[in-house]
Amino acid sequence: MKLRRRQRERLSLWLQYLAFVAIIAVVIFAADWGRLRDAFFRVDIIESMFPTIITVALRNTILYTLGAFAFGLVFGTLLALMRLSRVAPYRWVATAYIELFRGLPALLVLFLVGYGIPIAFPEREIPGGVFGSITIGLGLTAAAYMAETIRAGIQAVPKGQMEAARTLGMSHFTAMRTIVIPQAFRIVIPPLTNELILLTKDSSLAYVLGVTAQTIEVTKFGRDTLNDRVNATPLLVAGFTYLVITLPLSQVVRRLELRYAKAR
Repeated sequence: MKLRRRQRERLSLWLQYLAFVAIIAVVIFAADWGRLRDAFFRVDIIESMFPTIITVALRNTILYTLGAFAFGLVFGTLLALMRLSRVAPYRWVATAYIELFRGLPALLVLFLVGYGIPIAFPEREIPGGVFGSITIGLGLTAAAYMAETIRAGIQAVPKGQMEAARTLGMSHFTAMRTIVIPQAFRIVIPPLTNELILLTKDSSLAYVLGVTAQTIEVTKFGRDTLNDRVNATPLLVAGFTYLVITLPLSQVVRRLELRYAKAR
């Protein structure tokens, strides 16, 4: 008997569900849960990691992320304005910077900031110590990505907004500051929040600067505990700790995107 199109689609859907359930069942019944528990779910190791993983490691991760995001946002906005400037040298410098730092790994930039600057300027120190180095290192890379996002947001604002502001007697700078840029930021909040999530994970690169017990972040704390206890449980706990930050931020992004879609 020949099936109708809708019946074929429904049958295909049910077959996909059955295949998914079958795969899950195979994984559940074939896995050695005893060994998995011993390797990844040691309760005594989990208990030993608290409260330090929250009061020190997670706190530092949040501080590094916020510092780098703030630096990247300010510098990225400046780069975006330079990219849109009528002055050609500004555009050249901004374009070269964005292309360079988007092409370099964040780990390399962090290393160059943490060790290159002290070598180049031996009589000067980066303010804030490890926090300052991480803020600048991750912020320099983040600024390159944010600059393109903010530039796109500025260009998405209707040109009539600027023309109306100039008609009212506003200078170009005042119109950009009070009318265009605020609207642009409302447009780019979702992608900027995604950048915040990426910076949260990139903060795990702080180990390259030789963090101490007081400046340690989540991933380094998990790795050190893994080496001490010779067990993978600390890495699993570290992963869940990152989810405490990233999952709420992901929900915020979705809601902001839905709100922006409705507003349009």
